[in-house]
Amino acid sequence: MKLLDITIADVTAAYEGAVGIIWEMLMGEQIHVGGGEETDLLARRAGVHAGTRVLDVLSGLGGPARHLARTYGATVTGLDATGRMVSEAVLRTKNAGLGDRVAFRLGNALDIPFTSETFDVVWGQDSWCYVTDKDRLIRECRRVAVPGGTIAFTDWIQAGPMRDDERRSLNAFMLFPYMETLAGYERLLRRHGFAVTECEDLSEDFASHMHRYRNALTGDLKDRIVERFGTDAFREMEHGIALWVDAADEGKVGRGRFVGRKA
Repeated sequence: MKLLDITIADVTAAYEGAVGIIWEMLMGEQIHVGGGEETDLLARRAGVHAGTRVLDVLSGLGGPARHLARTYGATVTGLDATGRMVSEAVLRTKNAGLGDRVAFRLGNALDIPFTSETFDVVWGQDSWCYVTDKDRLIRECRRVAVPGGTIAFTDWIQAGPMRDDERRSLNAFMLFPYMETLAGYERLLRRHGFAVTECEDLSEDFASHMHRYRNALTGDLKDRIVERFGTDAFREMEHGIALWVDAADEGKVGRGRFVGRKA
């Protein structure tokens, strides 16, 4: 699959500024589809419990990490490449009184800065679509997982055929180098020694979420976004989300949930 010329620098620059703030306004501080309910569902599938050592890869503002620590008693380390996200995650975690169980590290998911066989669960929610080399990402996740450890993640995926121009427009707006497919992620997991226990297509309700984000953008949030970031930024978001709404309605984009065990 051909990658767009989008690098980690492009993604971090966007999330240092307006993009990260607007997506939090639309989705909440967990910045993924479904919020805490989806985090709970994935946590149950992954077997997270008190004392579980979790690495949240591309952890954003740390919403899921704090949820896992607060709700399940897990010890969580978040890894993200955007300085503003890491700083804000640290501050929010301190304010939540969870600094003893949740920590954050600035770093690259393609060169995870932890020793091998460190974590019981390697975790991600709707963020690995930003990674340029998903093969290397899964390999790194396997390296830092303990023997018998779990990989558990959700991600935005290409769910159906689309024209090259559609693919470019959708990925460029979101700053995705490319989207993996459901089958593609399953192949990567098996290639790197994970026994896949769950590979679930969640695309059926993806369109409803995209419609919700567009309604929020053009409704209650419009004036706040225009006041803070200007009309051009608002119109760019409106146009890009409209593209995603149409693609979701047509079954071209969606989400998947994946769980595997390290052999």
